Amino acid sequence: MNRLQKIQKIRAALAENQASIGSWMQIPDPSVAEILGQAGYDWVAVDMEHGSISVHQLPNLFRALELGETLPIVRLARGHVKDCKQALDAGAAGVIVPMVESAAALIEVRAACCWPPAGTRGVGFSRANLFGKHFQNYRQEAQSPLLVAMIEHTRAVTALPEILSVQGLDAILVGPYDLSASMGITGEFESPEFRAQMEHILALSTEARVPCGVHVVDPDPVALRSRRAAGYRFLAYSIDAVFLEKSCRAPVI
Repeated sequence: MNRLQKIQKIRAALAENQASIGSWMQIPDPSVAEILGQAGYDWVAVDMEHGSISVHQLPNLFRALELGETLPIVRLARGHVKDCKQALDAGAAGVIVPMVESAAALIEVRAACCWPPAGTRGVGFSRANLFGKHFQNYRQEAQSPLLVAMIEHTRAVTALPEILSVQGLDAILVGPYDLSASMGITGEFESPEFRAQMEHILALSTEARVPCGVHVVDPDPVALRSRRAAGYRFLAYSIDAVFLEKSCRAPVI
């Protein structure tokens, strides 16, 4: 199955109200990517915002993920044109865009991600099309890579109906830490105010028929199932560094 077919498979599952479950990586090591790539996830987000991963490391990380038939996507540092082009040219199947706070901003990112006529991204040979070998096939993929908007501020929640109306948006993903920080209750995820905000976001996305996602940071299968039962469909499960940190703690003797 090629990259476009995997993108289409995820979109089809989301359209049928199924969940797409991925994971997250911040450690810039192909061996870590290879392990995650063979762990059974639909996709893995390579974190260029909070991780220590550079553009030149992306091809080898993507290759390692693809060994396990896992789709590589990138959480951008920002939604700049250069960020979008470099991640997608390296072979990312799509982008997760941080701090989206308006429909206009998301439309700009969409344009930066897509080749003409759908967008304004520069056309050329790159790893994404095997340096020209698969140029014709890649033309279709480059019209609509996966596009996920992160909702991380109360301003984004205010603008959410307009954000959800942007054509080509595959899902939204709530960033709970930044969202709670914007509310003045950083990390207080059980507070009534935060829970109400999450319910509001989920209700709006459900009404708009756009899959809503959340990052289950602690590797807890019960929490993951609970989020899915609540209606979340684009789910990130933990982080490579968190998996390691939780598993390597010295046992109590």
